Amino acid sequence: MVSEPGGEAAGGEAVGGSPSGLRITTDPAHGGRWTSLRADGAGDGAVREWLWHRDEPRRAGVRPGDAFADAGGLEECVPTVRGTPDHGDAWARPWRQDGDEQSVGCPDFRLVRRIHDSLHGRLAVDYRLTAEPGYRFLWAAHALLDVSERGRVVLRDGAAVRLYPDGGSRWTPGVWPEVDGVPLDRLGPDDGTALGAVVDTAEVSVRDGADGLSLAVEAEGQPVSVALWRNLGGFPEDAPYRSIGVEPMLGRVFDLAAAGEGDAACVPASGEVRWRLVLTATHHS
Repeated sequence: MVSEPGGEAAGGEAVGGSPSGLRITTDPAHGGRWTSLRADGAGDGAVREWLWHRDEPRRAGVRPGDAFADAGGLEECVPTVRGTPDHGDAWARPWRQDGDEQSVGCPDFRLVRRIHDSLHGRLAVDYRLTAEPGYRFLWAAHALLDVSERGRVVLRDGAAVRLYPDGGSRWTPGVWPEVDGVPLDRLGPDDGTALGAVVDTAEVSVRDGADGLSLAVEAEGQPVSVALWRNLGGFPEDAPYRSIGVEPMLGRVFDLAAAGEGDAACVPASGEVRWRLVLTATHHS
């Protein structure tokens, strides 16, 4: 188990059965953010850090209701990604550690996660959200990845895509990997653009040279998707920077307020929704 300064033990390590082991470091005291996702090399002692970071001095002091402070890593965005609250309500609150579980209480729900080894060397994160029956929400593992210009995003060919070119709630329909002449699977050099997309699939892989990372979300009876945030120096307008977000989701839109029928997760009569995020790292020599 690993921890960040100011947080209690809060990590997990996958061992065996995989060409590369994975280790997660989280920071419960500061929104439960994942601050590291490291993969061991293929017997050469190398370690790959998958999460991108940027200096954001506001991040350590955020409070509920604050504008999002983008420090990179992976943020748990729930009950929305865009909209209100900005990037959800959980990222700006301290999380609690209880045994091998971490949890956060928000006004309308409680979210619990447990990081543990899964079968065949995969790393799994199990989630449990409790709320009043009928409560609708979105969740995204908002992972900002440190990948080069040659990196590629691999999703199911022909999967339905909602492309958000303007950063708002309007979207253009299409199919993966190209929408309106834009090859979404190629990350490439900075070109001054920024766009978001939500793809109707449950699994995504990122390939960068010899390294690969796969993420898959499992949620029985709930809508699942993968969001892509491809910011190639186009956001924000006053001080743009490069950031690549690959985000397994419950739901099919960025903003809960814009969710139509079947676009958001919904708490059943039991008052509880469970889902799992599975991560696998590979390295090809």
